[in-house]
Amino acid sequence: MTSSSPRVLRTLLAVLTGSALLLFLLPLLGILFAAPWSRLIELLASGPVHDALLLSLVSSLGAVAIAVVLGLPLAHWLASGESVLRQSARIVVTLPIVLPPIVAGIALLLAFGRQGLVGRCLADWFGVTIPFTTSAIVVAAAYMGLPFFVLSAEAGLRALDRRYLHAAAALGAGPWRRGWYVTLPMIAPALRTGALLCWARALGEFCATQMFAGNLAGETRTLPLACAVAMEVDPELAIGLSLVLATSSIVVLALLRRGWILPR
Repeated sequence: MTSSSPRVLRTLLAVLTGSALLLFLLPLLGILFAAPWSRLIELLASGPVHDALLLSLVSSLGAVAIAVVLGLPLAHWLASGESVLRQSARIVVTLPIVLPPIVAGIALLLAFGRQGLVGRCLADWFGVTIPFTTSAIVVAAAYMGLPFFVLSAEAGLRALDRRYLHAAAALGAGPWRRGWYVTLPMIAPALRTGALLCWARALGEFCATQMFAGNLAGETRTLPLACAVAMEVDPELAIGLSLVLATSSIVVLALLRRGWILPR
């Protein structure tokens, strides 16, 4: 009885491990087997799909641009100490990762809507309305994707060997020169990782975009939204779009895993 216990335990672990892998693998296999391979190019070549793809690229790349411009200074500040203010700010920055997307969409609407905290001022003073426009999908994508860039950049800055900065300062390099020629090259892998994760998260954003930007064909309907609409009228198209989005996610993970982003 005692000698058979390790074998039973290994068998149990193998069964549980296999079941866990199947839980992740079976949905992907479902897409692959159900994909309309014979009509895939025809389905994806339609005008509405091109419009949705363009909007998805605009929103995801716009989110990355916002993440770099706003996220890098924020990550530098977060990595510079451990004050209560920084800890509180880190919670706020991380919140979109765990916040239900529907809540994020409602929060964006209450902040930037026509009657929102900031939206009212934008509409009254500048005549600018963000919700249910193309700008709204960029804002929603940036809000949901920015935390991934900030956290990755902060981790890179915290791991930075400060001795190189001290050596550069001793050689007469100023703050800007040290940042450009020392800091940025050394944290580049972390920045690339954060940008790619931000892009992937923004590309797949659905619920917050629908709540804040709506689902207007050619204006705010991104690929995930087009996929949801197609599921009701053309399931084969929905499966094809799902295949495209799943493939992009797999490519992102493959790039991360094979060392294209992070050094081995």
